[in-house]
Amino acid sequence: MTPPSGILIIGDVMTDVIVRPEGPLARGSDRRASIAFKPGGSAANQAAWLASFGVEVDFVGRVGAADVESEAARLKAIGVTPWLAGDTEHETGRLIALIDPDGERSFLTDRGANDALEAGDIPDALIAQAALIHLSGYSFFAPSSRAAVLDVMRRAGGKPISVDPASAEFLREVGAENFLKWTRGAAILFPNAEEAAILAGSDDPETQCARLAALYSLVVVKRGAAGCEAAAGAKRWRAAAPRVEAIDTTGAGDAFVAAFLAARHTGTDVQTGLERAVAAGALASTIVGGGPSPKAGVRSSARD
Repeated sequence: MTPPSGILIIGDVMTDVIVRPEGPLARGSDRRASIAFKPGGSAANQAAWLASFGVEVDFVGRVGAADVESEAARLKAIGVTPWLAGDTEHETGRLIALIDPDGERSFLTDRGANDALEAGDIPDALIAQAALIHLSGYSFFAPSSRAAVLDVMRRAGGKPISVDPASAEFLREVGAENFLKWTRGAAILFPNAEEAAILAGSDDPETQCARLAALYSLVVVKRGAAGCEAAAGAKRWRAAAPRVEAIDTTGAGDAFVAAFLAARHTGTDVQTGLERAVAAGALASTIVGGGPSPKAGVRSSARD
């Protein structure tokens, strides 16, 4: 039997509408803005970044039936092997990202077909051949997709699983205790600072690390411009974020996760993984949209 080799990502595909207004919204009137349509979805972004770092990656998601061929072709073109289910009742998810002058983003989200993901969309063979399975937290926020990823965790047996909580607001909706229960057994958790505060019930970074490290083998907390930290039991690692002129932080966390997973996939130590992850996240914040730019030279970010 061929040993597991690549990374399997399961989660969301979205069409992102990136809106960068020239000033505050003018309620009831107009405001000039730069508007761009970009491929998105946290999990799909992570798959794209992983492929850009040279990692073999399979991606499972659900899109509107009319978009299966075009989305599959797009993913193949960037080095991702797609396994897309076509939904005849729901359209591909859509997201509007409103970008502040400092690059911070706020989302308006229509999950669409993503919330209808089913266990049957995820073949046993993909689970068996993956060295690691990465799950988008968004998949835990709707009944059908949650049942699908919980079934994957059951089928995975002892295979390592990582989870990105994905959305602080959706965590509040479902409740921290529920999310912690659903993701119990995952090897790595990737919360950002706000998500870590919700899940740990504390705004204190060390308390967050201590409480979450008691539940997961490794916790990696993304803290934006403040860098990041990781915790495994009593062990701690930290890395500072490079200073960049951020124009759009959409996808910065996705690039961070992908770079860390790419580093760990090749046996790199945690500290080096964190340093590569913050470099990738910083790079992503200089790009409009959530995925890597073909011109950004991103391949070196997870390996140098």
